[in-house]
Amino acid sequence: MKHKLFVLFCLSIIGIRSFAQNQRNAYNFNPGWKLYVGDIPGAEQTAFDDKDWKSITLPHAWNEDEAFKKSIENLSTGISWYRKHFKLPVASAGKKIFLEFEGVRQAGEFYLNGKFIGRHENGVMAFGFDISEFIVPDQENVLAVRIDNAWNYREKATNSGYQWSDKNFNANYGGISKNVRLHVTGKLYQTLPLNSFLKTTGNYIYAKNFNITGKSAVIVSESEVKNETNENQSVQYEVEIKDADGKIIKTYSSAPQNVAAGATAQLKSESLVNGLNFWSWGYGYLYTVTSRLKVNGHTVDAVSTKTGFRKAEFKDGMVYLNDRVLMMKGYAQRTSNEWPAVGLSVPAWLSDYSNQLMVESNANLVRWMHITPWKQDIESCDRVGLIQAMPAGDAEKDVTGTRWEQRKSVMTDAIIYNRNNPSILFYECGNESISAEHMAEMKAIRDQYDPNGGRAIGSREMLDIPSAEYGGEMLYINKSATKPLWSMEYSRDEGLRKYWDEYSPPYHINGAGPLHNGADASIYNRNQDTHAIENVIRWNEYYVERPGTGKRVSSGGVNIIFSDSNTHHRGEENYRRSGEVDAMRIPKDGFYAHQVMWDGWVDTRKTGIHLIGHWNYKTGTKKNIYVIAAGDKAELFLNGKSLGFGEKSNGFLYTFKNVTYQPGTIKAVSYDSKGTKLAEAQLKTAAEPVGIKLTKIQNPAGFKADGADLALVQVEVVDAAGNRNPIALNTINFELTGPAEWRGGIAQGPDNYILSKQLPVEGGINRVLIRSTTTAGKINVTAKADGLKSASLVLETSPVSVENGLSNQFPADGLKSNLSRGASPVTATYRISRKAVQIVNASAGANSDKAKMSFDDNELSDWVNDGNLNTAWIKYELAQETTVNQVALKVNGFRTKVYPLRILVDGKEVFKGNTVPSLGYFTAICKPTKGKTVTIQLMGSGKDTDNSKIGVEVNGKKLDDGIERAETKSKGGLSIIETEIYTLP
Repeated sequence: MKHKLFVLFCLSIIGIRSFAQNQRNAYNFNPGWKLYVGDIPGAEQTAFDDKDWKSITLPHAWNEDEAFKKSIENLSTGISWYRKHFKLPVASAGKKIFLEFEGVRQAGEFYLNGKFIGRHENGVMAFGFDISEFIVPDQENVLAVRIDNAWNYREKATNSGYQWSDKNFNANYGGISKNVRLHVTGKLYQTLPLNSFLKTTGNYIYAKNFNITGKSAVIVSESEVKNETNENQSVQYEVEIKDADGKIIKTYSSAPQNVAAGATAQLKSESLVNGLNFWSWGYGYLYTVTSRLKVNGHTVDAVSTKTGFRKAEFKDGMVYLNDRVLMMKGYAQRTSNEWPAVGLSVPAWLSDYSNQLMVESNANLVRWMHITPWKQDIESCDRVGLIQAMPAGDAEKDVTGTRWEQRKSVMTDAIIYNRNNPSILFYECGNESISAEHMAEMKAIRDQYDPNGGRAIGSREMLDIPSAEYGGEMLYINKSATKPLWSMEYSRDEGLRKYWDEYSPPYHINGAGPLHNGADASIYNRNQDTHAIENVIRWNEYYVERPGTGKRVSSGGVNIIFSDSNTHHRGEENYRRSGEVDAMRIPKDGFYAHQVMWDGWVDTRKTGIHLIGHWNYKTGTKKNIYVIAAGDKAELFLNGKSLGFGEKSNGFLYTFKNVTYQPGTIKAVSYDSKGTKLAEAQLKTAAEPVGIKLTKIQNPAGFKADGADLALVQVEVVDAAGNRNPIALNTINFELTGPAEWRGGIAQGPDNYILSKQLPVEGGINRVLIRSTTTAGKINVTAKADGLKSASLVLETSPVSVENGLSNQFPADGLKSNLSRGASPVTATYRISRKAVQIVNASAGANSDKAKMSFDDNELSDWVNDGNLNTAWIKYELAQETTVNQVALKVNGFRTKVYPLRILVDGKEVFKGNTVPSLGYFTAICKPTKGKTVTIQLMGSGKDTDNSKIGVEVNGKKLDDGIERAETKSKGGLSIIETEIYTLP
């Protein structure tokens, strides 16, 4: 008996050890690749000689040199080969081996040890391979990938192209331009969230039963588990949660569950967790949730996931985050999010640097455009506290057949892969409106794979499709009392950072530039003054209709784009300059304009102020000075002397006309309505340039010698006191020595100075990129210019451990979350400035049966009369007698027409005047009058504005301007999309 017990004990120990040895390992698979540009026979074979190929570290686009050098449609395409030699640790024998690719562009054919293992073609999403059967244990293995990045690539099985492989917006950085990982697990394991090829869903972590003020929620973790052993297994599912400091705050388990041999099961555990810090805007608080599979009390598999917990709701026309209303404000950013001479393939810290700049401009939302962003940017937004709208794949319109199935496939992959990332609040089903049927299909995908994530699914437009949970158009305002509507793109003017104004070198006349496709393109060749001012003008119209201004509200919008992009351009350069920062992420004045206007969840904090431009001019120069401030008034001082108060317009803009330049200090001060000082900003005259200043910006965890890390070096031309000269345009000559690769910067000039070691500063500043090699050491950077004192700095890279092609160090290691804005507010984020008066009925001079369409909360419906002046009236019956203070109207032709109107309350005239062309709504300020009816009457012929070009795109396409009605062409035509009647609180 003792002998039998001993044998059983030994067997159990052996089993435990066997399982213990099966715990998973993840490896960075980026190091040690070889690249060949071109097609070459036999390159898939193991014995192929690749020793003369270029050595690279992923991520790496083979045509990266062309980023910003060439216009998007001219980026090189063709076949490229990537090969990697690697060897697995001895303990990997008999285990499951998976490859995870975050994505390739466009299509890759994959070979392991000479055998074809699969083809991935959509050019967007992550995918994976189970290579367990192809691996040669204890020997060198060879992975070879043949990639075709043709714009017109067609899916092999269907002969269909991909809608989003479009030369206007999806910059074609070919090859393996994203990260790769290798996973080793036991045969009882939690799957990877890789739908393509593996058809697995991984783990799913979410919170429910929130108590925001009590800082608690029920945290649920569930995993898809496969048992590829030969025996049934009794598995306990354990969950451990660590806070941002690595402290365990909760551990809980499910009861053991039997998972049959060869079976797949869903295991789940949940528990109330107290003391939570909820993820929020500018507060990227993340937890590490580890889900473990335990057999006989011993861990056999563990998966750790960085995630955050937040409550999101979408109702009453508004977005609620952690029980507080948040007006959406941010940028529609190209998903490539690229940099000069590098493209999208940047290290993780640089993604954080760029994305956190959006937050620093007080943006809370990035709407990635057209295709799903790569995982690195998604995880970066988690850390910096930036909400994301995540698309699947699209060009500019709905599609059918194979291309619609391709879009559904990408959405499925993207939701499964990214559903644990708290920063995603919106799933976008299309860049343009899709049908109600297609919306329902996409929503069903969300409901199947992410039913508890607190994310709205919708698309652009979606104004009258009930199944869409959010929507919004572009370049004009939508409002709603139900689902949030935010503008997908409200401004896309362009301007070089180099162009201050007409009075500063290089003396760019605002709007000067060539035609675009034969059309005037002056708004795409702005200077910084007018670019920033236009941002103020546009945003203020949305701000006027913010939450708190009635029952129907705008939920905000996003400006296209954040950083200058190597995509569809309309201005003089061959790349897009719509950014609020340039391609090297140096801010323009528009960046600071947003910083002032967006500083608040809804209502803007009063303390923001920015003086546009600089203060270095020729003696005697006269120009308008512009101040952007959130206060009630602004005063300007020149060398201590007051120049008076500025003329306020557009909510935030103060204009001081014809200010005569004098060297010294110009200062702006803002005040509240009682005269209390709120904020100040100043500009000082810089003296003549005497030298160069260099500043390094690098990975906060250290510059890594991995062959892929990058460092930014900022160069400034300064005076004797170290002040940057804002009008300097000196050419800088750089010298680089040490284990590094020059990637350079960008400036106006031949080939945009891409990869050049000689390039000018613009506005006294520029930046360059330097890439590490796989050799650690000191890197010396020297900058020289004629007539200026030179400058040098030293960068030092630290070694990265790589063994047999594998590394345990990952690109995002050591990166910390941004917590600068603090937790979500505990008090209301807006004040009620006016209250909507309920309309119960309406009658009209013509088409009275359609009168209700003018107050139905549907901006795709309207009321119109018959074109005769005597019928151009509509009368609203109110729910009760109320003092009427304002009437807001969205009229047809809101962008281009002026209607002379009179408004009456119970027959008494309270307003007489013209509507004003706008991005959507005109508000008539009425003489406060009590009554139960409101009548709107046309007094004469509506007129088109003189500047009709505001209603036309550069390609000649007419911008949305309401609903086309023949009646409004007549002298007595009146058409109203929405009427709102307000009283003051």
